[in-house]
Amino acid sequence: MADNHGNTLAARTGVGVAMLGFLVGSIALMLTPVSMPIFWIGVALGVVAFPLFLILAKLGFHTEHH
Repeated sequence: MADNHGNTLAARTGVGVAMLGFLVGSIALMLTPVSMPIFWIGVALGVVAFPLFLILAKLGFHTEHH
């Protein structure tokens, strides 16, 4: 494993967006009544996290020294 595993801007951004998506989706499911539009926004954020990571990695933000 690399020394900078998970400590790059691309990795932190991808994980942060995914966590935000899970948080938004979880809150939507706890509302009474359940808010499906907000839930799907959370799902969309979770799905966007991986392509966002890949784009940032291709731009060079997945290296220790950028």
